[in-house]
Amino acid sequence: MRIARVAVLSMLVAVGLCLPSPVGAQGEPPRLPDGKPDLQGVWDFRTLTPLQRPDDRTDQAQLTPEEIAEIEENSRQAAIDADQPSEVRTEPLPVGGNVGGYNNYWFDRGAGVVDDGRTALIIDPPSGRVPDSHPGVSRQATEDGESQRPIRFRVGGSGSDGPEDRGLAERCLLGFNTGPPIVPGGYNQNIQIFQTADHVVILNEMVHDSRIVPLDGRDPLPDHMRQWLGSSRGHWDGDTLVVETTHFTDQTASFAPSVRSSVGSGTTLHLTERFRRLDNDTLLYEFTVNDPDTWTTPFTAALPMKRGRAPMFEYACHEGNYGMLNLLTGARMEELAVSQP
Repeated sequence: MRIARVAVLSMLVAVGLCLPSPVGAQGEPPRLPDGKPDLQGVWDFRTLTPLQRPDDRTDQAQLTPEEIAEIEENSRQAAIDADQPSEVRTEPLPVGGNVGGYNNYWFDRGAGVVDDGRTALIIDPPSGRVPDSHPGVSRQATEDGESQRPIRFRVGGSGSDGPEDRGLAERCLLGFNTGPPIVPGGYNQNIQIFQTADHVVILNEMVHDSRIVPLDGRDPLPDHMRQWLGSSRGHWDGDTLVVETTHFTDQTASFAPSVRSSVGSGTTLHLTERFRRLDNDTLLYEFTVNDPDTWTTPFTAALPMKRGRAPMFEYACHEGNYGMLNLLTGARMEELAVSQP
């Protein structure tokens, strides 16, 4: 995994990594020597704004200033509480009981809502909700007790017979916030973008996967070639970078409304992502899920990413992934205890 990251960076150096220009005039994005907007840098996509409009705000598209202040104050208080001894998991952990997951100290959900105070990241349909799926489309939810391989959601599982019964993030195959499309959640919520005249590289901090996106108009992969991250091709629409991705594998979902659920198969997904600089410190990221085999209508979300103030860190998920080993070992011990008189 470390080798893969080095290879990406080496490729950029070999083809001549574009150096950024100074920030342009107000309203004008900084540009690279080829005249294209400079999207390079580390971009932080944490936000307290949920993907979907909450049930208690079904008819409310915008938050009031008072509601924004309350949400952000509650987040600050939760961060303070997470540092208190009462919130820290006690050691030693209970034998034979539920040891739980992370406590709040390890999460990094962000400190504010999106700039325009929307109640959801989804901007279309107007309901701010993921649309209905068609009858009969595969739906999965974590820990529902049914064997349903392949597991297409990211966190949890449908059993513990083997790693194939666990979520993709638990198996370190895909991060739970990286997509594509990118949806905020948890921690390590950063991407880094590199540009050349004919390629863009999107590096996720979570599980440090890189998408190398050609801009030269080449065809996507042959239909029989499927990839975890799909086959991405990019082009410029004015000052907006548009990335079209298809050829996802059947091991991934058409879309995952949460990290613990999934709907449909990635084989029928056509994903469109848009990246546009709004100002020196804001990159607007939009994605549209178009899959008429799964959803009754396409849907679009918009997420303003903020310039990161720290470098990217390697997320070496597979190194010491003792959680998977312990989970499966614990399941075998439970089976042994039941089988013995």
